[in-house]
Amino acid sequence: MAAWDRYLTEEDRQVIAKGRFGRRVGMGNRPAVVAIDCQKYMVGEQGRDADWPSSCGAVGRAGLVQAARVVEAAQTAGLPVFFTLFELDPKGRDIGIYGRKRDLLESESWCLAGTRGAELADVLRPGANDLVFVKKKPSAFFGTPLMAYLTARRIDTVVVVGGATSNCVRATVFDSASLNFRTIVAEEAVFDRLPVSHAISLFDMDRQFADVMPVADIVETFAAHHEGDAAGHS
Repeated sequence: MAAWDRYLTEEDRQVIAKGRFGRRVGMGNRPAVVAIDCQKYMVGEQGRDADWPSSCGAVGRAGLVQAARVVEAAQTAGLPVFFTLFELDPKGRDIGIYGRKRDLLESESWCLAGTRGAELADVLRPGANDLVFVKKKPSAFFGTPLMAYLTARRIDTVVVVGGATSNCVRATVFDSASLNFRTIVAEEAVFDRLPVSHAISLFDMDRQFADVMPVADIVETFAAHHEGDAAGHS
């Protein structure tokens, strides 16, 4: 049962069937993982989430464990992983319009540059084939070198992990699809602060822009890719 199923009415299902939404894009021949904002401020610490104002809590920490599975499978298969870090200037000089929707939080446990909150979570380890870069807006593509990185490596499929599902993951997925990449969302490896936002965002992405795919299937696909590469070089 998909996370969004309980929110849909019979009328909703009829609309989906009539419009033939939700076909599969499938995994291409040259996938890469984009790990969205897998940072300490996003997941907090067990028993201390009150100290982390933007923490997704236990849901986020569980999601990061699954994200690490996807990342490690990609690294083992020799596939690139691109890690984004969302960082804001401590004085808010680069917060832009976001500052009209949310107060600047002067906290070591938020996403301010140079603080512990902005650091990559400990469960994830970039490899020699990977890149880490900072973004200032929700989409990993906006104002960053990501498109150039993907083009240089001739990537045709973007596999997205991280958070939050309804914010930066969703924005990245929409841009990825708009740029005509096959786009896969690792179902258990994305997370959000609000369950309803998570579920409906997964639904919207799966309906029209991406395949929401179980982590186990992604790991299996990466392993097969690795075996195929090994056979091709034997």
